[in-house]
Amino acid sequence: MESTPHILVVDDHRDIRDLLAKYLAKHGLRVTVADGGAAMRRAMKTSGIDLVVLDIMMPGEDGLSLCRHLRETTDLPVILLTAMAEETDRVIGLEIGADDYLTKPFNPRELLARIKAVLRRAQSLPRSRGATINERIRFDRWIFDPNRRELIDTRGTATPLSTAEARLLSSFLDHPGMVLSRDQLLDLTQGRAAKVFDRSIDNQVSRLRRKVEADPKNPTLIKTVWGGGYTFGAQVERT
Repeated sequence: MESTPHILVVDDHRDIRDLLAKYLAKHGLRVTVADGGAAMRRAMKTSGIDLVVLDIMMPGEDGLSLCRHLRETTDLPVILLTAMAEETDRVIGLEIGADDYLTKPFNPRELLARIKAVLRRAQSLPRSRGATINERIRFDRWIFDPNRRELIDTRGTATPLSTAEARLLSSFLDHPGMVLSRDQLLDLTQGRAAKVFDRSIDNQVSRLRRKVEADPKNPTLIKTVWGGGYTFGAQVERT
């Protein structure tokens, strides 16, 4: 990240875009604005963006669809802007990987504070190895294809993973042998805004174990560290 973070504000209301752009710029941030998905993609191609502020309620591609796209193609932090009555959308947004949310109407000062907090968390996370194009990751009896989100066994049979399962597995594969707390796993996979749903990490681990472990009740790959979190116990080879 550059010393001056670059924020992309995506909202179809011009007044809100202009207000946020002026306020954030006044407080030392670089800001680009977009009125929807097409403009967002253009900005992503031409500018080095560090965080996306994304309105949920937009015509055409809504914020949830765009958030899902960002999660599948980037590791950029995302803060959702939601209306008061959109509790279900907020939950869905966190489940697909938004890092935080703010309910309209809001004070720009609170958004600024949340942007700074999310950027600090992103900088403090364990460094991710990440996958390069066409890279596959081998562990135990499996090959993981992160681009297709598939597990391939020794017979060549592919098992699809959900987006959440693939992100969780990628987090373990990026940090083999390292004890990852639930908080760290939330940061790596969903963002700290999901803290209220922190038991969802345990549920995701259980679902992932059912796919990768020979005996999910006696796991040898994803091990529980009592009082600590989880650790990945297999050797990892990238091909």
